[in-house]
Amino acid sequence: MITKKLKIFLQNVCKNSLNVNILLETLAHFDIILIQELPWSEIHKIPSTSCCEGKSLMCTSHHPNWISFARIPLDDKDFPRIIAYINICLSSLCFLLCKDIIDHRDISLISFFNNNICYYILNIYFDSSHTALKYLKDTEVNINNMVLMTGNFNIRDSLWDLSFPFHSPISDNLIIIADSFDLALSTPTNPCPTRYSDTAGKFNSVIDLIFLHYRSSELDHHTILSESRLSSDHTPLSIDIPIFEKIIQTSKLTLAPKSDHEIAFIKDIISNFKILNMSNIEDISKLEQVVNQLRTIVDQAWMKNAKKSKISKHSKQWLSEECKWSLDNYRSSKSLENWKKFKKTVKDVKRSFFDDKIQEITNKS
Repeated sequence: MITKKLKIFLQNVCKNSLNVNILLETLAHFDIILIQELPWSEIHKIPSTSCCEGKSLMCTSHHPNWISFARIPLDDKDFPRIIAYINICLSSLCFLLCKDIIDHRDISLISFFNNNICYYILNIYFDSSHTALKYLKDTEVNINNMVLMTGNFNIRDSLWDLSFPFHSPISDNLIIIADSFDLALSTPTNPCPTRYSDTAGKFNSVIDLIFLHYRSSELDHHTILSESRLSSDHTPLSIDIPIFEKIIQTSKLTLAPKSDHEIAFIKDIISNFKILNMSNIEDISKLEQVVNQLRTIVDQAWMKNAKKSKISKHSKQWLSEECKWSLDNYRSSKSLENWKKFKKTVKDVKRSFFDDKIQEITNKS
């Protein structure tokens, strides 16, 4: 497969681990997932010399088909609130978290190589005090080839929210920082709120933004995915970033053992072998001709019966059809009751899936 663009998905997930797990299971057609307000939870206790109950080991969501990039916390109050997930198929682009340039819990600078040029993507989360903005303002950073700056900026302004009549001076600092990276505010193809308020009397707002390289004629507007926000009050955004063409192997042809396709593959080979004339093999040239015919028979049977599958580290996902149906039901209704049903379905399916995996490993040993 020749890749000509990077498909990027970003969302504030409001510290909900189920939201992140669903995104990692269902967004295989995206290349990069950028998350704000990352959830952290205790995995288990580890031995500690200062606490008899042990020290909490904290972790966030991971997935074998995604490479995660997040800053390592300095202490219990320094857990990063953003993370980047890179599709494992893009390993050849050499993605890297640049902590030597920017080291902040609410900012991640990701680099990648394309056509021997280093490019950068900036993912940001602004809290109510805008600490990340103050860090960027006070830090002298000279970065070339920044193609994207995005995140949840928590700033209401008439520059990007037509329903808001005022201009904020904080926005000026954000625009100055974007301009220092040769970036300009992107306009969505479908303007609508990016954050929905559940509080009576408070209005929906636009606070999730994308800034794009303004010297590129190929960079276009982004899209607001209003139907894909799950239980978060923030709507996801998506953008396609053009890159130099690169051949990336993202799929392969396979035959599942004991499947109908494998049975048909074997039958095709046997039937064609039977009618192959091998009675006049008198010299090396005729032997080579028969061998080439055998190879052609196998190749044609393979192309006819093999099934294309996406390259991944695991072949079977826990996200079943039952989960997908329950998720679609929630997305169509947006009701709290259907969200609870979806969570229960996921819990039951996960338990069954991993019980089977444990049993499979036990039987093998």
